[in-house]
Amino acid sequence: MSQTAEPSVAFLRHVVATIGYRAAKVVRDAPESFGDFRIGPTTRTPRQILAHMGDLLDWAKGLTCGRYEWQDSEPLVWPSEVGRFFGGLEELDRHLRAADPAVLDPERFFQGPLADALTHVGQLAMLRRLADSPVRGESYYRSEIAAGRVGLEQEDPPR
Repeated sequence: MSQTAEPSVAFLRHVVATIGYRAAKVVRDAPESFGDFRIGPTTRTPRQILAHMGDLLDWAKGLTCGRYEWQDSEPLVWPSEVGRFFGGLEELDRHLRAADPAVLDPERFFQGPLADALTHVGQLAMLRRLADSPVRGESYYRSEIAAGRVGLEQEDPPR
């Protein structure tokens, strides 16, 4: 575990905010049919991916308290799954603020649930393009992302 827990937790909170920013961009203004879009018989739909992302956040909340518990959830309808995901990000940010540095392993926390969630945001972005509803690109380096801002409402992208 890192000796500098406070900077590590601050970084993890920024990663969670980055996930929120990028995920909000991908789900915002998605066509109603997007949640059930499928590119092949064995691929996950966006709704199934977002449900898995919500499960990742539930797992991550437990990890902040020293619990390693996984549970697969049945996907909800698209708007409910979007709400569950962003509610989960808000709860995770609260858990990180209160996390015991002796329990939280920042490197493993990043390499596990957070990196997986970022991967799935990329999958959703790719699926938006394949569903003929692409998301406009931007320079994420210049984006206004701040720890604690993890909801669906985000700053406008830089132009």
